[in-house]
Amino acid sequence: MYCAHDRSLDLNRLLDTLLAEQHLPASAVLAALDSAEAHPRSHPLETIASLALEDLQAPGQRLDMDWLCRWLAKKVGQPYLHLDPLQLDLSRTSALISPAFAERHAILPIRVSANAITIASAQPYQHDWEADLGSSLGLSIDRVLASPVLIRKLSQASLQLAERVAGASQQHGSSIEHLRQLLEPSRRQQESSAEDAHIIGLVDWILQYAVEQRASDIHLEPQREQGQLRYRIDGLLHPVYHFPGNVMLALSSRLKHLARMNVAERRRAQDGRLQQRLADGRELELRASSLPTPFGEKLVLRLFDAQQLQQGFAPLGLQGALLERWLSLLQRRQGIILVTGPTGSGKTQTLYASLDHLACPQINLCTIEDPIERLQPSFSQLQVNPALELDFAGGVRALLRQDPDVIMIGEIRDQQTAQVAIQAALTGHLVLSTLHTNDACSAITRLQELGVADYLIKATLAGVMAQRLVRTLCTHCRAPAGADVRTCPTCRNTGYHGRTGLFELLLMSDGLRQQIDAGADVQRLRQQAASEGLRELRQCGEEKVAQGLTSLQEVMRVCG
Repeated sequence: MYCAHDRSLDLNRLLDTLLAEQHLPASAVLAALDSAEAHPRSHPLETIASLALEDLQAPGQRLDMDWLCRWLAKKVGQPYLHLDPLQLDLSRTSALISPAFAERHAILPIRVSANAITIASAQPYQHDWEADLGSSLGLSIDRVLASPVLIRKLSQASLQLAERVAGASQQHGSSIEHLRQLLEPSRRQQESSAEDAHIIGLVDWILQYAVEQRASDIHLEPQREQGQLRYRIDGLLHPVYHFPGNVMLALSSRLKHLARMNVAERRRAQDGRLQQRLADGRELELRASSLPTPFGEKLVLRLFDAQQLQQGFAPLGLQGALLERWLSLLQRRQGIILVTGPTGSGKTQTLYASLDHLACPQINLCTIEDPIERLQPSFSQLQVNPALELDFAGGVRALLRQDPDVIMIGEIRDQQTAQVAIQAALTGHLVLSTLHTNDACSAITRLQELGVADYLIKATLAGVMAQRLVRTLCTHCRAPAGADVRTCPTCRNTGYHGRTGLFELLLMSDGLRQQIDAGADVQRLRQQAASEGLRELRQCGEEKVAQGLTSLQEVMRVCG
């Protein structure tokens, strides 16, 4: 149908077939030929896709690259794969196939199994590389057809990455002196030498790639002979790359230096923060945390998007009547308002959105945090510093001497902090803080466990917001998890893309206060709250299922 064996696809024959099948009008043929003449190096599929034609057989469907690749794959009898960067096993495939060889033949290695290697190509009738490669590797070749644009883009990225890893591994070896030399420059572009460029380039790639993949956290984890890079996306961790051990050491040291952490100290946990300008000009803010392990330091970076911060409550999914009740609670002049939930449930986002709502020239708003999650110019922030004997309790006492109206305490984690929070609320301040509890009612019994007297809880606690984050259904496919891997490129066949919040807002009432005594039972508190209209986390989840935002399975996974 197309071309002889080991020849490139022919644009004319592709157009003839599409015309015969009545997918495009005859006028499009001349337009495609003119485009090919203007851009002779373009792949035939790129040329056709650039016309942005509508499929005559399916009005509303564009003959875009994805459609054309699927159509061609059926014609040539090869599986189609929409390339996902996170599906590429770059560290293993680059060790088997030179990125330069792959780029020369316009192919892209995807993954390796015990007996086969999967390779993507946009030229289904080119086989000259296949036999020699299979015999040299001792593996069978599983071919898939993929977009020439993505193959070219990912091939160039993998080639650049492999060169940087190889260069960094060769230059740094196991020499500590090389690491010290690497970390001398304080200005990345102006003061770094050419030999440092490999590690600097790898750090830039890690950060840029994390943003492109919508990662919330970056994990650099040392192992016995190598180090693993993973990204957390929509709450789940995804393996990305395996670096040689010496390169992992250099990467960790470079990132610690940028985060103003003690590079020489590898036996203690440290915290820091850094800002990095991305290739597109955006400023990226990250919080860094190091932890000593048997094989070296594990480094975790949390990414913060300044644009998302400016959106307030919208990214959280807190809206409607529930948002109105929460904003009404924030208007109190004194008392304690708590946000509860496990790590990674969005508590900090809720607190910062609430503080942004409250911040104004007429209000003195102060925070004590460990660490400061996001630097905000609209209020004063104090960092916990154990080395200077400044803990949460001491920090609150210091803030009380600063004539505050609103105080945010990063977390109430011990009796001393709970007591000073209570005292701040009793002396006419609004106090916002977090607790690690499963639901809103459990915050009351948690305060009791911390030694807060019942009458003080009744006098100061104004409300509790419990929350979780659930993945939202992919609007592109609404596909269930477990579908064919080639079903939806947007959600990577998970059926989910992005996250939203589930909320449970408990407002203190006379009836609830009567239930708070020495033998307060959580179940009794829940029954009282339910009789007063409390909507539990699972009920909030059911509402979002009914709205088509998430699935019942996801709600059950998160809420139990």
